[in-house]
Amino acid sequence: MDGKILVVGAAILDVLAEPVDERVFETGSSPADAITMRTGGDALNEATVLAKLGESVQLLTVLGSDPASELIRAHCRKWGIGLDHARTEAGVDTGINVVLVKEGGERSFLTNPHGTLRSLSAEHLEGDYLQGVKILCFASIFVFPKLGGRETARLFSRAKEQGILVCADMTKRKNEETVKDIREALACVDYLFPNYEEAVLVTGKRELHEIADAFLDCGVGNVVIKCGNKGCFVKNREMFFESPPVSSIRCVDTTGAGDSFAAGFVYALSQDMDLRTAAAYANVCGGLAVQRLGTTEGINNIVQVENAVKKYHSP
Repeated sequence: MDGKILVVGAAILDVLAEPVDERVFETGSSPADAITMRTGGDALNEATVLAKLGESVQLLTVLGSDPASELIRAHCRKWGIGLDHARTEAGVDTGINVVLVKEGGERSFLTNPHGTLRSLSAEHLEGDYLQGVKILCFASIFVFPKLGGRETARLFSRAKEQGILVCADMTKRKNEETVKDIREALACVDYLFPNYEEAVLVTGKRELHEIADAFLDCGVGNVVIKCGNKGCFVKNREMFFESPPVSSIRCVDTTGAGDSFAAGFVYALSQDMDLRTAAAYANVCGGLAVQRLGTTEGINNIVQVENAVKKYHSP
């Protein structure tokens, strides 16, 4: 599948501290083995992994005009991520998250709701940015309060009208939304990547088949449920399967693992691979991501990923 990939969503900085436990709030100071600054945000994470795998990637995001935005721009230059469609909002702080990573890799976030993290709106989605795009990745549903189901559906339908494959990640709902609230947008999605917890909340179901069916009933083409250390579950109207996790992983930091998973799957789609192989690439990218502190530091290049897939997956 020739052509570029457009990733739409947040690009921010993460300040990560690890390991951290609850006692940090009971003392004046607390030691951490590592405190680092990395790029982050669902869309930038996906774009970074795709670029590392050799894809031609453009990023549509919102940045401020501040030092934090310059660090993000420098990162994009380093990896060849196009910012032709990035929107600059003077006077708005570029998003910075503080990520507290617990022993074992689980994390909690401190976010600034007034920065660029959640500022993407319908106004930013105006213009001709879909020309030459083969795959649109939206990262992620429920991140942006100014983009409701109708506005998101408008973006997706524009892409579908131009023959673009639509992929969408999801984050945890913010206002008790259900699939009914985003049904119009879901009807335009070819590949949906919720994790299990997110999917349970928005569908009201707990069994994997029932969860997937709830999304399929809304018009989603393929449902790919991220199940953490259990791998993933894939279902469409013709088939379903479970793809096991990568074994022998030492989990350091789960930040960005879902984004890396989605990027691995999208990469495989861009190479016209079958669904089982796409799931393998996704699981490998997610597995590599959790072994290093930071969202995408565990993924180096396509050779590394292909070698890992060969060890893990037999078509």
